[in-house]
Amino acid sequence: MTTLHLDLETYCEVPIQNGTHAYAEHAEVMLFAWALDDEPVAVWDCTADPIMPKALDVALRDPDVILQAHNSHFDRTVLRHAMPGYPLPIERWRDTMVQALAHSLPGGLGQLCDILKVDQDKAKDKDGRQLIHLFCKPRPATSKIRRATRETHPEQWAKFVAYAGLDIVAMREIQKRLPVWNYQGDELALWHLDQRINDRGVAIDTELVHAAITAVNREQKDLAHRTAEITDGTVQAATQRDALLRHVLEAYGLSLPDMQQSTLERRINDPDLPVELRELLAIRLQASTTSTSKYKTLAKGVSSDGRLRGTLQFDGASRTGRWAGRLFQPQNLPRPVLEQDEIDQGVEALVAGCADLVASDIMKLTSSAIRGCIVAPRGKKLVVADLSNIEGRMIAWLAGEAWKLQAFRDFDAGHGPDLYKLAYAKAFGISPDEVDKHQRQIGKVMELMLGYEGGVGAFLTGAATYGIDLNAMAEAAWDSIPSGITAEAEQFLNWRAGKKMGTFSLAPRAFIVCDSLKRMWRAAHPAIAAFWKELQDAAVQAVLRPGVTMTCRTLKLRRDGAWLRIRLPSGRFLCYPSPAVEDGKLSYMGVNQYSRKWARLKTYGGKLAENVTQAAARDILASSMRPVEDAGYQIVLSVHDELITEAPDSPEFNPGHLASFMTDNPAWAEGLPLAAAGMEVYRYRKE
Repeated sequence: MTTLHLDLETYCEVPIQNGTHAYAEHAEVMLFAWALDDEPVAVWDCTADPIMPKALDVALRDPDVILQAHNSHFDRTVLRHAMPGYPLPIERWRDTMVQALAHSLPGGLGQLCDILKVDQDKAKDKDGRQLIHLFCKPRPATSKIRRATRETHPEQWAKFVAYAGLDIVAMREIQKRLPVWNYQGDELALWHLDQRINDRGVAIDTELVHAAITAVNREQKDLAHRTAEITDGTVQAATQRDALLRHVLEAYGLSLPDMQQSTLERRINDPDLPVELRELLAIRLQASTTSTSKYKTLAKGVSSDGRLRGTLQFDGASRTGRWAGRLFQPQNLPRPVLEQDEIDQGVEALVAGCADLVASDIMKLTSSAIRGCIVAPRGKKLVVADLSNIEGRMIAWLAGEAWKLQAFRDFDAGHGPDLYKLAYAKAFGISPDEVDKHQRQIGKVMELMLGYEGGVGAFLTGAATYGIDLNAMAEAAWDSIPSGITAEAEQFLNWRAGKKMGTFSLAPRAFIVCDSLKRMWRAAHPAIAAFWKELQDAAVQAVLRPGVTMTCRTLKLRRDGAWLRIRLPSGRFLCYPSPAVEDGKLSYMGVNQYSRKWARLKTYGGKLAENVTQAAARDILASSMRPVEDAGYQIVLSVHDELITEAPDSPEFNPGHLASFMTDNPAWAEGLPLAAAGMEVYRYRKE
């Protein structure tokens, strides 16, 4: 089958940072680089000759020719706007960036060239970027001309045309070197569906967006004015971090280690603090709320029809294959801190321009209301459903934790205890009926944080997420923990002290209780605890014995060449490039989440278990998407384990019906208890 490799160079007044779709509506194609299969690369200069080369025209119109690009969503969207006469259905497209992401490689063309050892002239690549900067965007305001063209810069333009084909050469070579395990069959069809969802976009209440921006801007000015008043002009705005720290030290003798939310909230609650200082710190908390910047992203990224598109990245989460967010990051929306009735009232007040009459903290309101910008278009409603505790269910199923699987089934049937109460009760050896509200919250942290071999550090993460005071928890739980368990935890604490490893800044008693709860949870989950070690051992043996398949429960592990692969029950693979074992420790190459550079990363059994659990959970959600669409629900977003759909505003479309598709076990997941619940609304909210 013939493949047309293509790459566009475009000009647009709209910044690409506003999103592909907002950009593409106004983009002009200047250069069209292309090549058929392994033939020489050609560059069509659209500014010099408006007539497309015949061979390119034929290839674009031929339904049997595959269209290959790197980050094809950009090229495909631009072509749909700039050359609407060409039939370019999504099924014809392939994408080397997505193919790389599907196998745990970064998506950047330059990075891929380095990793896959594809020859690339770095000097020419640098020159090419400079030329793109020159020709593809408006000139700076200080420039004599608004736009650089082939007429204004003929020498640079000639180089631009020459360089335009370089990415085709690199992309074509990368495509040959990339594996296809996760980019064929059902996964390829799923990506095509993902592209339809991205093209469909989601309806945005632009009136609310602009009203929120106005309210935030007004509030920022008021907060800055009040800051200047309190500090006698030494600090002009609470967002001036260093100036504020200096003032607090000089005026009040208080040395703050940082301006983090937890630090400020702790100080604000100190009754001995002067009233003005408490107000100043509260202003800092309000003024530094970053989630309100999402409104500006929405305002800039919405297409002319009021829909926001291109918000999902297929296989964007490294290794697991989960969707990642783009533009306003729907996967990372702030947790509301207001009750829903307060949010609803606040939304009405924002649109009416009088939010200050109903909200004492505008920043808190706008942060809590961001989900409400997603709305149903006229004549439709949003039907939403979320898989319930899918990771807890999945790891129990993968590990074969029989009692827990039955507990999920009993709970789903309506005659079993709440799983968070059960987690606490199982650890402490009491009846779930005896678990109070506070203990249930502890059980929730145990359930969500300890399944992947987490320890005391995991409790810190859970406590921050769910607002638990670990010191208070330690006092409440101490008498209930068997003395033998606390003795083991105290021994561990002393061992860490001898190694100068610290206590995560916890008081010794809190550390001992957290470590004790970890031990009790593991004792209550013997199959899951054993799964961590078995999975790590299987991975190590697979790396040390290339070509030999290792088995761990329902998983198959094997090293082939430069890849360690873990075959999931769905048939998809988790991929670990360049695996290595040194002193019994397993590592692989990946993107360091802090430096964002390609580096060697260490892993262990619990982390591998987290990877396979989240990946298999993703596959459950993915398996339902085609049936959901076929039933008339149009998916507009997937957020973690939740599907947000637009559906006709009629009773037959409802959350229960949507959930039935999401809980219909695929053939490979027999015995996995699934449950989902949701809501139908006209304005999106957190359930």
